[in-house]
Amino acid sequence: MQNYIYILVAIFMSLIIGYFMIPVLKKMKAGQSIREDGPQSHLSKSGTPTMGGLIFVSSLLMVTIISKNINMESAMLIFSTVAFGLVGFLDDYIKVVKKRNLGLTAKQKLLFQIITTLILLVYQYNGEGLSTDIIIPILNKSVNLGLLYIPFILFVVVGTVNSVNLTDGLDGLSSGVTIICLAFFAVVSHKLGRVEVELFSIILLGALIGFLYYNKFPAKVFMGDTGSLALGGAISAIAVLLNLPLILPIAGGIYFIETLSVIIQIVSFKTRGKRVFLMAPLHHHFEQKGWKETKVVIVFYLVEIVLCVIAYKMLF
Repeated sequence: MQNYIYILVAIFMSLIIGYFMIPVLKKMKAGQSIREDGPQSHLSKSGTPTMGGLIFVSSLLMVTIISKNINMESAMLIFSTVAFGLVGFLDDYIKVVKKRNLGLTAKQKLLFQIITTLILLVYQYNGEGLSTDIIIPILNKSVNLGLLYIPFILFVVVGTVNSVNLTDGLDGLSSGVTIICLAFFAVVSHKLGRVEVELFSIILLGALIGFLYYNKFPAKVFMGDTGSLALGGAISAIAVLLNLPLILPIAGGIYFIETLSVIIQIVSFKTRGKRVFLMAPLHHHFEQKGWKETKVVIVFYLVEIVLCVIAYKMLF
C-alpha cells in the first residue's frame, strides 16, 4: 500500500510542472494546428499549446528517482516511454515550433519505432528471470513462439504505439483511457508479484491524472505526439515484460477499436468508394452524429473500464 503514495506524489508533480510549463509552451508558440477536414467544432482549439506530454514524462522521471525504483526492468520501461516520446517530440517540434507541416516522415517514425522495439526485445531475450513466452488469456498457458516472437512483438508494440496516437483526438480522451489501462496493469502486476512494473504503472498513472487536470475539456494543453507515443511505448513495454501482449486488444480495447475504425474506413473507401463511418477515428464519428465531445469521452471511459474488467477476468 505504501507504493500507492507515489500516485499522490506524481499527481502533485504533474500539477506543478504543468503550471510552469504551459506558459513556456505558449511563449514558444507551440500551438496545435487543427485540420480543416476535421470536425468544425475543433477549429476553435487552434493555437492550444501541444507537446504537453513533456509534463507527465518529466513527472514520471522525477518520481521514479524519488521512489528509488531504479533497476534494469524499470530502466527498460522508462527507456521505452522516453524513446518513443522522443520520436513524438521531434515530430511535434518540427511541426509546431519550426512550422514545417510534415514533421518526421512516416518512414523515419517507423524506423525509430522499430529500433526502439528491437532494444526492448534484446532485453526481454536476455533479462534475468524473463522469457519470450506469451501467456494465452483464459487458458492461462504459455506458448513459446521461437523466432516468430520477434516479428510478433514488433507488430504488437509498433501497432499499440500508433493506436494510442490515433486515440488522442479529443480533450482528455487518450490520457483518461490510459489511466484506466495503467490501473489494470498495476493490479495485474501486483497479482503477479512484479513489483517494479507495478510501481512504474502507479507512478505514470498518477502523473497522467495530474496532466488530465490541464488536458480535460476545455483543454489548456494537448499531449501531442510527444505524449501519445510515450504512452504507447509505456503500455506496450508493460505488456511485453509481463508476457501479456495478447491481453492488449482487450485491456487496451479503445486503442484498437479506434485503429480498426480507421482501417475499415480506408479499406471500404478504396474498395467500394463508400465510407462506413461519418468520420474516422471512431470518436469523430460520434461527434458528427451530434454527440458532445464530453459525452464521447465519458462513454469511451466507461467502455474501457468494462474491457479492463473483462481482461482481468480472463487472466484470473
